[in-house]
Amino acid sequence: MSHIRRIARQNKTMLMKTGSYYLIHIGVAAMVAYAVTGNLLASLTLSLLEPTVQAVAFFFHEKAWARRQNAPMTQAAPTAPAAA
Repeated sequence: MSHIRRIARQNKTMLMKTGSYYLIHIGVAAMVAYAVTGNLLASLTLSLLEPTVQAVAFFFHEKAWARRQNAPMTQAAPTAPAAA
């Protein structure tokens, strides 16, 4: 359990950003799904399922970008001219 708390503490801002994105996405998805289906139950189901998957994907997307931004810049070593 302490491992989960440590991860949550280390990623607090990113998790808060993911949570706010999730709530906005649910609201938008519910409105769109209801407009398309006209069915409240179907719109609620779709609005919870799709944003949940997207929120998880978003978290890992942000982690990958953060890792890329923090990676040291590497350049290809200059190639030596071929010996004649």
